[in-house]
Amino acid sequence: MAQQPIKPPTPVKLAGAAKPAAKTPDTNSLHFIFDKGNYRLLIIAIAVVAFGFILMSGNTDIYSTTKIVIAPLVVLGGFAIGFFAIFKKPGNS
Repeated sequence: MAQQPIKPPTPVKLAGAAKPAAKTPDTNSLHFIFDKGNYRLLIIAIAVVAFGFILMSGNTDIYSTTKIVIAPLVVLGGFAIGFFAIFKKPGNS
């Protein structure tokens, strides 16, 4: 006995079958990575770092406490503010 070839079933078409909706980009809501608060903190950080370098500058009294201790701490504080401004999530603040 020879086997009969089996015909694959035809797909069933439904009357109300809708095509999947194409995703349309929402152009009304534009989200930025940083908000106004982040930029404000970045500007403050740049000002603090610049102030620290101004404290470090000068030709007289190279070994003063201001140039050796305080100015580097001010610069590092400015960098810390900058890192905080970058990693801060934009929110309602």
